[in-house]
Amino acid sequence: MVDATPTPCIDFSKIQSVIKAPDLLKVQLDSFHNFIQDSVPLAKRRDQGLERVLRSAFPITDTRGLYLLEYISYSFDKPKYTVEDCIERGLTYDVSLKVKLKLSYKDEADETDWKGTLQQEVYLGRIPYMTERGTFIVNGAERVVVAQLHRSPGVVFSEAVHPNGKKMYSAKIVPTRGSWIEFQTDINNQIFVYIDQKKNFLVTALLRAIGFARDEDILGLFDLVEEVQLKGVKKDRLIGQYLAADIVDMNTGEVVSARTAITEEVLEQIIAAGQKSVKVMKTFNGGDKGQDKSIVSNTILNDSSATEEEALEIVYEELRANEAPDIDAARSFLGRTFFNQKKYDLGEVGRYRIRKKLSSEFSELESYLAGKGELKELSDAISEKINQTIQSFSDEPLGEDTLVLTHYDIISVINYLIKLVNGQAEVDDVDHLANRRVRSVGEQLAAQFVIGLARMGKNVREKLNSRDSDKIAPSDLINARTVSSVVSSFFATSQLSQFMDQTNPLAEMTNKRRVSALGPGGLTRERAGFEVRDVHYTHYGRLCPIETPEGPNIGLISSLSVYAEINDKGFIQTPYRVVNKGHVTDEVLMLSAEDEENKITVPVSIKLDDKNTIVDESVQARTKGDYPLVPSEDVNYMDVSPVQIVSAAAALIPFLEHDDGNRALMGANMQRQAVPLLTSEAPVVGTGMEEKVARDSRSVCLGEGSGVVEEVTAEYIKVRYDINPDSNEELSLLDPDEGLKTYRMIKFKRSNQDTCISQKPLVHNGQKVEKGTVLADSSSTENGELALGKNVLVAFMPWRGYNFEDAIILSERLVYDDVFTSIHVHEFEANVRDTKRGEEQFTRDIYNVSDEALRNLDENGIVRIGAEVKERDILVGKITPKGESDPTPEEKLLRAIFGDKSSDVKDASMHVPAGMKGIVIKTKLFSRKKKVGMDVKEKLELIDSRFERREQDLRISFEKWLHKILQGKETTGLQSDKGKTLAAAGAKFDAALISKFAGLSFLETVDFSNGITGTKKVDDSVIRLVKEFRFKLKDLADERENEKYKVNVGDELPPGIEELAKVYIAQKRKIQVGDKMAGRHGNKGVVGKILPIEDMPFMADGKPVDIVLNPLGVPSRMNIGQLYETSLGWAAKTLGVKFKTPIFNGATYEEVQAELERAGLPAHGKVSLYDGRTGERFDDEVTVGYIYMLKLSHLVDDKIHARSTGPYS
Repeated sequence: MVDATPTPCIDFSKIQSVIKAPDLLKVQLDSFHNFIQDSVPLAKRRDQGLERVLRSAFPITDTRGLYLLEYISYSFDKPKYTVEDCIERGLTYDVSLKVKLKLSYKDEADETDWKGTLQQEVYLGRIPYMTERGTFIVNGAERVVVAQLHRSPGVVFSEAVHPNGKKMYSAKIVPTRGSWIEFQTDINNQIFVYIDQKKNFLVTALLRAIGFARDEDILGLFDLVEEVQLKGVKKDRLIGQYLAADIVDMNTGEVVSARTAITEEVLEQIIAAGQKSVKVMKTFNGGDKGQDKSIVSNTILNDSSATEEEALEIVYEELRANEAPDIDAARSFLGRTFFNQKKYDLGEVGRYRIRKKLSSEFSELESYLAGKGELKELSDAISEKINQTIQSFSDEPLGEDTLVLTHYDIISVINYLIKLVNGQAEVDDVDHLANRRVRSVGEQLAAQFVIGLARMGKNVREKLNSRDSDKIAPSDLINARTVSSVVSSFFATSQLSQFMDQTNPLAEMTNKRRVSALGPGGLTRERAGFEVRDVHYTHYGRLCPIETPEGPNIGLISSLSVYAEINDKGFIQTPYRVVNKGHVTDEVLMLSAEDEENKITVPVSIKLDDKNTIVDESVQARTKGDYPLVPSEDVNYMDVSPVQIVSAAAALIPFLEHDDGNRALMGANMQRQAVPLLTSEAPVVGTGMEEKVARDSRSVCLGEGSGVVEEVTAEYIKVRYDINPDSNEELSLLDPDEGLKTYRMIKFKRSNQDTCISQKPLVHNGQKVEKGTVLADSSSTENGELALGKNVLVAFMPWRGYNFEDAIILSERLVYDDVFTSIHVHEFEANVRDTKRGEEQFTRDIYNVSDEALRNLDENGIVRIGAEVKERDILVGKITPKGESDPTPEEKLLRAIFGDKSSDVKDASMHVPAGMKGIVIKTKLFSRKKKVGMDVKEKLELIDSRFERREQDLRISFEKWLHKILQGKETTGLQSDKGKTLAAAGAKFDAALISKFAGLSFLETVDFSNGITGTKKVDDSVIRLVKEFRFKLKDLADERENEKYKVNVGDELPPGIEELAKVYIAQKRKIQVGDKMAGRHGNKGVVGKILPIEDMPFMADGKPVDIVLNPLGVPSRMNIGQLYETSLGWAAKTLGVKFKTPIFNGATYEEVQAELERAGLPAHGKVSLYDGRTGERFDDEVTVGYIYMLKLSHLVDDKIHARSTGPYS
């Protein structure tokens, strides 16, 4: 057991956070569980995630209309194996998905009623299930699905400048699924439409094709028709204008068509036709917000189409590159492209963004059309036409939330474009977080299911079409491989499904909180410009401005800030306190970038009086990307914490505010590469974030409620919890051990990066624990705090040129005392396959191998635990059949002497690779063959009797609790779900009624909605108990099935493998020359020399320093935080305390000096040092103190490599 007496801690923070930061793994866990809704009862499942995908994939019908396959619900069973089993055997940690389907059938398509229906639960494949750490185990490897930041669906307005200097504007409508449509102005003052970036045509052709057939209708939409009375009008008023509508001479039948320019002759012709008035095109519509709309009239004048039919032909020809067979085909093609929800889907987010962006255009259009009788009727008729297209496959009528495009959208977009041309609106910023959204795990999985179910639907239709009206079951139609193959290929090959970085708990957690702009549907490294990668003002409190990779991915991969959350639409939100007329309230709102736009926010550090009112009349605030001085009355929001703007890794850097951003970036990234050391030591100068990261990364073991520790060994901890229906919500009331819970310690487990994960108990027998008490530390934690490195005594001075160019000089003490020694666990795997020539075999009986080489192998040929092995030693003895070939003379001689045995097999043993030595710490052997021993039948009977006992214990425990809760209480009357009275109102709960109540058939039918006793507290306890009982029963049934399966099948192994042996070798690596080390401020370097302790510079009291760093590494790098840390660390060590200095809220220069003086150290942090080699004092005083140094996973042992033959050229 580790000594868990905590060191006293001094906190320098001046500002306390108003709210606690959310669980750092919430992003992953919530997204997956919202997708799968596994803890939600079937009836209460929301229309989201897997439920929505399945609802949209069904019903499926055949072309003849004889069959209808409908979806009812889905369910999962429990995973067959534990997470550890899956990692060891190379399996996937998954659950099987079962879907309840209903197939209806009839003999003739014109029959109104279905002849019969068949309901069945169908297996739809296995899907990887998220572990409680937010990861997936796929083929034995732990993986993480990274969230993707992509362009949000909706409408985006942008501008470009033509070489002649004229601005051209464009509007893109981006759907979730379907064709992109772009409206673009050109240098000739016209608006073109591009669909899927193919050929273009004029926007008026699209409006005509939708149904605004006449020029007068289109002009009317934009208020560009002016009716001029001819009586007494001056000729100049009309000459040069264009007609907006056709004029027909009723006597002669002659037509003066719209778009005709009015000349004197035309005017005379019109007057002669007996017209009282004439409709002409306007190019400008007046009012206060007068707009030049000549772009619309100009587009009409250049439009080659004049009727709806001509326009439909143009649209069809441009998009399909051939002529339309007839007008109906062209019309239905247009309807399919934009108004059919199966082909075109804006998605909820897309519709929400369009509504939000064009809200004023929509309302202006509504009110304008309301006053135009004929035009309003035409618009309504078009709405009805679109509605019919939608309703042909969906029950949703055209409304505000319709997910297809409507004519309102198109007209509003054109209106906004006109505003842009007139300088009355602004273009969008594509890098603004309101225009970018996050697709987390759940949504990415849903997308894979959509693909898989679409393929499956196609296969089902084909099967239904080829069947005659004989009876078929849903299970005959569904092929489970279709869906599961798509999902498994996503986990195996997608760019966003990554092998988890598990070097230490911080690396693991950062990997899960990462947000990437790369991946399918995202950007590519080559295409991404500077703007996309740059920090944007909307990143504040949402994405970390510091933590991002250094290479080609810089800025494309970011990390979520500590307080950031993702809302249901996929936008990143951050919390703010509401400020009302200068008074800061306790109300906290989660705001997305869009909600925050145009609002004024102030930092958490502004001065407040006792009543939480801002003291100063004007304060420096933040609005958009600017920092103006504003009156405190105008402030809308205030930050909740100084840590709000950065990610967890950056929040672990003390004095971050004194470091240059580039170095802080390196510091944040290098903490993730710190190797867990033999003994963990938390930093003496921390930021207070260490505990949060250790807990949320799930690496430490935490108490689940209040209780007492009963037993502690190195292998396990046993805690007995107080079980009570009113408290300890997460603990089961029906625990057969009555609250006794055993926590197994993880011992010397290999991580993905070969580092070692091992837990150590922190509690002792008889210790009282509460919910959240740290029971055990992990490999990179100390007393429940993250501990990635060691506090070591450092001097900043040159030393004989050995610390040139950032090299680091170490004292030999760090090697002797194993200060920077780490353990690395390597896994070696050998398998036996059934080959064509016969089966391979694990054995220690290998021909032509000395006894010396076989001395460490057991009877199965596997090396014993504890053996010290070096390169070329045998780890697993294995022989494999040899193909028949002519024997050499030597072989003939050997056969003659030793008989035939040697010839038919060859040695295929697994050896220790070159350059490797270590100790075998664990071996595993798995075999597909059933283990010899107890008969299978006996084993199955044993399992049955064991589970029957457990089920009996569960029922007894359930009844006992019911007695405790209900004994002597009166019932308000118990009804069955069908309305039958099970117990009359006022009946007392006696032993008989409680026993009846505990009966399963009774529980299945009782309706709890009307209460049980009328006392809420009692009723809640009973409902909780019943729920738990049902869950436990189902769990027991699943567990029993799994155990029987394992007995029947033997060890489940990847296909083709009969036996699998695994050997784990632990290596102890001491620090050596060539290893990379770093501090937390981006101060990295390679060990250049390890000096004997006596040669190290020493202080006046004879104490030698541990590390000598080059002082030239500080000024040009501008990471002064390391000097603050050095001095404060020295004070901490001298005083025997720890300091907590949160970022932007920590110790000031004066406070550091005060602590040095309190410790009796020089206030400037410098002392005289003496040369260890000569004993002479160095000329100048040297900065000395304690820095937290990390050993990084760039070890020289893994880098230096030799080969026998080099290149020839």
